[in-house]
Amino acid sequence: MNKTKKVGNKSSIKTTIKIRSHVGGKSNPKKRSDGTLVFKDYPDFRPNLTPREMFQKGSFGGTYWRPIYSSVVNKNLKNIHKKYPKSWWKGIPEDHLTRPFDDYDTNINKYGVKVGTTLEFWEGKKWITKYHPYGWVQWYCDFYQGKRTPDDERQIGRWSALTGEKGRFKNFLINLIKKRHKKDVKKGLHDYSISPKIRQVLQHWAYEIRQHDLK
Repeated sequence: MNKTKKVGNKSSIKTTIKIRSHVGGKSNPKKRSDGTLVFKDYPDFRPNLTPREMFQKGSFGGTYWRPIYSSVVNKNLKNIHKKYPKSWWKGIPEDHLTRPFDDYDTNINKYGVKVGTTLEFWEGKKWITKYHPYGWVQWYCDFYQGKRTPDDERQIGRWSALTGEKGRFKNFLINLIKKRHKKDVKKGLHDYSISPKIRQVLQHWAYEIRQHDLK
């Protein structure tokens, strides 16, 4: 089934984006025994945090869903998070979602550190597309709900390079943990003094290091 989404800009020109729904509609993906999520059409894409879990744990200093001006779609955007199920945000304060970027609060983040950069930087690198002007997490929220776009392979490739099986950030953190806790690697799992910034970055990409990663 095809859905058509229209995004306007300041000159009232409309860009048509076709989004096809994955078989099964908006039912939530199931989890494997190791906690990774199952996406049958992309079996190698294995995040282990749902969109809700990412924000529930504390991410982006509370700023991700802030109102923005997107130079990609030439439009002011706000309240985009409200198009997703209300259950995703239940119990999460609004100012943990929509704070201005200048009010980024490290106390909101699970690991208490600031990571990431500005939307303008990402747009300048051409990493933001018309499909998801907020970036990767917006893409993931849609993908999690069963929506598919021509940008899926690129976005999954970015995830894989960072925190997939051979992901550079994930494996760097794993090696740090093993080096610090040679005798008992399990202790390193919750030793958040070991690269809290990388841990926070991984969380922003829907992944959390778990025991099976340290084998």
